[in-house]
Formats: sequence, C-alpha cells, structure tokens
Amino acid sequence: MASYKEIQEKIAELQRQAEEQRRAEIDGAIGQIKSLMSDYGISIDDLEDKKKKGAKKSSGDVKFRDDQGNTWSGRGRKPAWIQGKDADQFRV
Repeated sequence: MASYKEIQEKIAELQRQAEEQRRAEIDGAIGQIKSLMSDYGISIDDLEDKKKKGAKKSSGDVKFRDDQGNTWSGRGRKPAWIQGKDADQFRV
C-alpha cells in the first residue's frame, strides 16, 4: 500500500499532467477557432451580441415629481404618493 506522501506526489504529478493536457487542448481549440474565423471572414466584432449592442433600454426619465422630491417615470404602477390625484399637476 502506498504511503500518504507517495499518494500526494502522484496527485501533484497528475495535476501537472492535467494542466499540460489542458493547455494543449486549448491551443488546439484556439487554432480551430482562428481557422474557422479566417475561412468565414469572421472578426472579433462579429462575435459580439448584436442585441446588447443595438438594443436601447428605456432611460426611465422622470416625468412626474412632487414637492417632497418623489419621482415617477410614468411606467409601471402609480406610486402611492400620486394615487388618487391628478397626475398632470406633477408632470415635469
């Protein structure tokens, strides 16, 4: 039966081998990716998500404000401070 120290040495050796194998596989994957990008004329910019790049989110600009500084964008449910009141009187 192997001693604790021998097992630890084997673990360290296997971890070193695993890291070498990982690096080799990553190098191969990068080579394949570069080759495909070259074949199809794909650039790094093409890999960006177009939805994120072009989509605009509502800015949530303040459209209503009261004397205490409460604000509301006009989207979603009306806040309690404006409930039951004429919203136009608070329009910014």
